This record gives sequence, structure tokens and C-alpha cells, in this order.
Amino acid sequence: MAQLNFGGVVETVVTREEFPLSKAQEVLKNETVAVIGYGVQGPGQALNQRDNGVNVIIGQRKNSKTWDKAVADGWVPGETLFEIEEALERGTVFCYLLSDAAQIALWPTVKKHLTAGKALYFSHGFGITFNDQTGIIPPADVDVILVAPKGSGTSLRRMFLQGRGLNSSYAVYQDATGKARERAIALGIAVGSGYLFETNFKKEVYSDLTGERGTLMGAIQGIFAAQYQVLRDAGHTPSEAFNETVEELTQSLMPLVAENGMDWMYANCSTTAQRGALDWWKKFRDATAPVFKELYESVATGKESQRSIDSNSQPDYREKLDAELKELHDSEMWQAGKTVRSLRPENQK
Repeated sequence: MAQLNFGGVVETVVTREEFPLSKAQEVLKNETVAVIGYGVQGPGQALNQRDNGVNVIIGQRKNSKTWDKAVADGWVPGETLFEIEEALERGTVFCYLLSDAAQIALWPTVKKHLTAGKALYFSHGFGITFNDQTGIIPPADVDVILVAPKGSGTSLRRMFLQGRGLNSSYAVYQDATGKARERAIALGIAVGSGYLFETNFKKEVYSDLTGERGTLMGAIQGIFAAQYQVLRDAGHTPSEAFNETVEELTQSLMPLVAENGMDWMYANCSTTAQRGALDWWKKFRDATAPVFKELYESVATGKESQRSIDSNSQPDYREKLDAELKELHDSEMWQAGKTVRSLRPENQK
């Protein structure tokens, strides 16, 4: 195990150097990994495992868009692509990668096929942590494990093809076989993790729901929208407002943060920019900290999970979701963004 020191806080992580792919292949050599769901995480995790020599099959509804996508990705009906129940019959490890709402709906079918010694694998702690709301309570004689890549399935696959890895958390909720931890780490390596850090199901879902609603998606869109509108109201053009709000951040500054950290990014900006950022960042911290505390409490008390279950279980949820997404898509800021992106040199013909 590798030891990471975070300013005095020591954390143990698993790297590919100490747990190489060959070891993961050995652990999984007698397993049939049934990936249930081929939407957001399914394709990336399944394709990476297949390319890493793991015996993977896909369980998906026939005559669906995702079935067709699986066929296009090289999964063969009757050989590596099956209806969900047949995949469950054949699998020894169930990678349960459906949406949270779909996991609830399919759970009675999945549970029926969870016989002794099998493993139930999640990439999100939602179903288990909030099982009083989801009803997902596994039998006692199966392993229940988690590997949660810290990014989208698309990013996981893209980075894998680039020879890189996307960091993941892992957890063991139930160890019925004595091999749950080894299974989890092997699967984490097989799906293409850069390194694996240990957590538990509750911490994973609490941090994940907070992050999605916070700096990863919700908060960043809110901050973008606020700054863009202030600039527009002050007479700046859409192009100028978008470039100063989004384009410079995503194309110039965030790659510097990813490379060596925020302090390094600051050091590579003008002294005027440094002075302003140092003067203002704590004001933004203090202004938003109460919102983040409210958000975390909403997650921890189950309000966010219940909200998600209630809205995503409605028969018209997709139509309502598409309408909300359309509002973002049609906003002046993101229409300006579409134009700006089209003018990048790599997009010019």
C-alpha cells in the first residue's frame, strides 16, 4: 500500500504498481462480470474491463438504444450481450450500473439471482446507504462492494485509451466470502483506475451528491451564470462575457490547476490577477460556506435522495428533465459558448 501524507493526515491508497493488472486478472480469472446497464458508466467500465482481459458480458433490454449502442461497441448478442435476466443467470459479479431509480425498479429481479458467493458491485453508494428509501437490501451470503471512478464513464474510457487512469474510491459493505476487498480492488484496476482510495458507501454517496450539486456542476453553473449576467448588464458583449467567465477558465487556467495545483496556477498569472484573486477568494468562501453546509445536511438527512427518487420515478421525468436541460442549452451564455467553441482553431476547417 502507498502512503500519502496530506499535511499530517496519512492516507493509504492502492496503486497499479503494487496491484498490477496481472494480479487483477488472476483474481478475476474465474469470474463472469455481468455489467447491468449501458448508459453513463456502463460502456466505459465494460469496455475497459474487456480490453484488460476480464470476462465481461452485458445485460441490457433488447430493442433499446443502449442495446444498439452495445452492439456498435462490439458486444455480440448471444455471446457477450444478453437480456438482463440471462446476464444475471450467467454472471458471478453483478456490476449494477443502472440509474438510481432504475436500480430500485429492477432490484427484485437482481436479488433473485444473487446466489451465495456472488458479488454485487456498485459505482455509487446511493442504493445501499438510503436502503430505507430504495429497498435495496442484499442477502447476507454475497459480497457487496463499490468502485466509484471520480468522473464520467466517457472520461474513464477516454483516459484509458490515452494510457492514463481516472482515480476511484473503493469500499466493502459486506464481505461474505472473505475475498470482497480483493475483488473490489481487482475490479477497480480492471476498469482503469489511476489509484484507489478507501471509503465506505455512506461517505461515497454523501461526498458525491454534495460534489454534483456543488463545485462539480450546480455551484459552478450558478457562478458562471451570475458573473456572465453581471458583465452583460454592464454592457459587455456575449463573446467578451463568455470568454472572461468560462473559456479562459476551462481552456487556460483549469489545465494549470490540474497540472500542479491552484497555487501554481496563481504563480503563472499576472501579479494584478494574483492580487485580486488573493483579495477575493475568502469572500467567496465565506459567502458560499453556509450554502454548502445546508447542502451537506440535505444530503445527510436523505432529503436529496428522496427528491431524486421521487422526481426520477415519475413517468414523465424524462420530458421534464429535457425541458430543464433545454433552458440551459438555449440560454444566451451557452449559445455564446457554442459559437466560441466553433471558433477554436481545432474546430476550423
